[in-house]
Amino acid sequence: MILTISSIVVKVIGSLNWIILSRVLGGEGIGLYQMGFPIYLMAITVSSAGVPVAISIITSEKLANKDYRGAKRVFNISLRLLLLTGLLFSSALFFGADFLINQHIIRDARAYYSIIALAPAVFFVTFLASFRGYLQGWQIMTPTAVSEIVEQLTRVITMLVFADLFLPYGLAYAAGGASMGAGVGAFCALLVLMWFYRRLKKRLHAEIAAQDDSIPVESAGHIIKRLLKLALPVSLTSLMLPIGANLDLLIVPQRLEVAGFNVRHATELFGYLTGMAVPLVNLATIFTAAMTISLVPSISESRALKNFEAIRAKIRIAFRVAMIITFPCFMGLFFLAEKVAALIYNAPGAAGAIQTMSIGILFLGMHQISTGILQGLGRTAVPVMNMILACVIKVILSWELTAVPYLGIKGASLATVADFAVAAIINMLFIYKYTGFTLSLSSIIRPLVASGIMGAAIYGVLFLTEGLGMWCVLFAMAVSVPVYAAALLAVGGLTKEDLDNVPFIGRRILAVGRRCGLFKEG
Repeated sequence: MILTISSIVVKVIGSLNWIILSRVLGGEGIGLYQMGFPIYLMAITVSSAGVPVAISIITSEKLANKDYRGAKRVFNISLRLLLLTGLLFSSALFFGADFLINQHIIRDARAYYSIIALAPAVFFVTFLASFRGYLQGWQIMTPTAVSEIVEQLTRVITMLVFADLFLPYGLAYAAGGASMGAGVGAFCALLVLMWFYRRLKKRLHAEIAAQDDSIPVESAGHIIKRLLKLALPVSLTSLMLPIGANLDLLIVPQRLEVAGFNVRHATELFGYLTGMAVPLVNLATIFTAAMTISLVPSISESRALKNFEAIRAKIRIAFRVAMIITFPCFMGLFFLAEKVAALIYNAPGAAGAIQTMSIGILFLGMHQISTGILQGLGRTAVPVMNMILACVIKVILSWELTAVPYLGIKGASLATVADFAVAAIINMLFIYKYTGFTLSLSSIIRPLVASGIMGAAIYGVLFLTEGLGMWCVLFAMAVSVPVYAAALLAVGGLTKEDLDNVPFIGRRILAVGRRCGLFKEG
C-alpha cells in the first residue's frame, strides 16, 4: 500500500508532466525524446536491474534466519559492484551515442542530444539500486516510496525547465534538455536513500551486537556468485522491456514508412504509442507493479521458512486484488480513449493506439504479479525465458501488422498486447507447476461482469453529455466508480477477506459497508 500510494503520486506528477511536455514538444518532440529513452533503459537494466531483486531476496532470507551480519555484508559487496558497473555503462552510453546515430540504429539523428543527456542518470540509477534492494529486503518500503516521489518531482521540474529553455534552439535541443531530468532526479533519490540507510544502521548495529556468533560468515565470492545467479535472470527479464522498446524503435517507424507514412508522420505516430498510450497503461498498473515489489521479499521469506500455505495465500490475494483493479481500468480507458487523448495530450490522433493498448492493462498486471511470484520462489530464470518467447511473437506481429496501411500504429499496439498476454499466460503455467495454484474462474468472471456494467454506464454518460465537450469525461469518471463498486458487490466480487487485507483503508470501508447492511458477521 505504501508503494502504491507513492506510485500514484509519482504517476500523477508524471502524467501532469506528460500533459505539459506533450504540449511543449508535440508528438514529434516526444518521439525524439522516446528514441533516446529505450537506449537508456537498456543501459540501466544491464547495469543494475536484477541486483535490487537479488539483494532483496538474499537479505530477506538472512533476516528470516536472524543473520544480520550477513545481510549487511551482502549490501556492502553489492554496493561496490554497482559502483563499477554504473561508471562503465554511463560512459558507454555517452561515448556510444555517435555510433548509434552513424549506424542508423537510431533513425532520426536529432535524437543524439537526448541520448547523451541521459548518460549521467545511468550511473546514479545503478548506484542507488543497492540501497533500494537492501531496504526492500528488510520489507521497509517507505524509503523506496519517498525516493521515488523525490526522484519524479525533481526529474519533472528539470525536464520542463530545460525543455522550455532549449526549445528556441529547436526540437532536438529541447528533447535533450528534457532528458537531463533523469540524472537530476536519480541523484536526489540517491541522497534520500542514503539518509534512510543511515537511520537503519543504528538498529542494525544493535542487532549485530546481539547476534549469535555461531552463524557462519559467507565469503565475498559466494555472495557475488549468489547475487549473479539471481540477478542475471532478473536482469534479462527486465532487459526484455527495453529490448522490446528498442525493437519497436527499429521496427515501428520503418514499417510505418512501408505503410505509406513519411518520416515525420512515422515519428509522430511512434510518439503516440510509446509516449502517450504506453504511459497510460503503466499508470493503470501502478498497484500491481507496487505489489510485485513487496511480493518478492514476502514470498522469499515464506519460502525460507518453508511455509507453503502462506505462499499460496499471498498468491491468491495478489491475483484477486489485481483482477479487481485492472478490469475496470481497461474498460474505462477503452471507452474514454478518444476523450483522454484530446483532454490530456491535445492529440486526438493518439486515440487509436490508446484504445488498442487498453486491453494490455489486464495482461500487464497479470504478468507483473506472476513475475514477482516466480522471483520470490527463487525461479528467477523462468520469467525471462517466457518473455523471450513472447518477444519473438511480438516482433513477428509488429513487423507484419504495422505495415498494414489501415492498421498502422494500431498494429504495433496489438503486437505489444500480445507480448504481455503470452508472457503472463506462460508464467501462470509455471506458478501452477511450482505451487499448485490456479486462478479461479469466479475471480475473473465477477470483475469482468462488473466492469462490463461500468463500461455500459460510461457509454451512456458519454452519449447523454455529448454536447458538454470535455466535461463529459469528468461525469463519466464520477459515475463509473460507484457503478463498478455496486456491481462488484452485487455479483459477489468483493469479500470481507479482500478488505481485511487492504491496509489503512480496507477496514474503514468494511466498517462503512457493515453500517449499510453489507459484510455481516456470519
